[in-house]
Amino acid sequence: MNKTFSLEELADAVREWCDQHRIVPANGQAADQVSERNIRYYRTLGLLEAPVCSYVKSFNEKHLLQLLAIRIYQAQGLPLRKIRDELYGKSEEELRQFTRTAAKTGVKLAPAFAPPSAAESWQVVPLSEDFLLVSRQGQHLPAGVVQKLRTMLEEALSHKSENIYN
Repeated sequence: MNKTFSLEELADAVREWCDQHRIVPANGQAADQVSERNIRYYRTLGLLEAPVCSYVKSFNEKHLLQLLAIRIYQAQGLPLRKIRDELYGKSEEELRQFTRTAAKTGVKLAPAFAPPSAAESWQVVPLSEDFLLVSRQGQHLPAGVVQKLRTMLEEALSHKSENIYN
């Protein structure tokens, strides 16, 4: 039987599951805990299907699975627009399998979104007023390579501004 949830019950169920599986957003762009307000926001963005009955605002297991998937993707560092693309058209069974897998294997961060660790020694090289080159392991590039990168960046930016006016 498919369980139904009120908005508050749905938020509680998501919080409980995420706490149990230690799922938290990776990049600080989302609240640590899902609230009723978050759920309404996700609904307006098209991340979550409409409630079963709009008068009572009843939600079902698929809504729960969609929210769990959102939290798992947030824990991987994905922005909401990419999460919407990932969730589009997913069946309840696909969502169930996705959350089971995440619960069993844990959430792995995508390399581009991995948070810094205390052991890292960052090296930052300015390439222009707006762009920096960052090495998370303190690696230094030869001055010639840095200059080539600066030249390539300047050329790319000048072509971009030329294309705007043409």
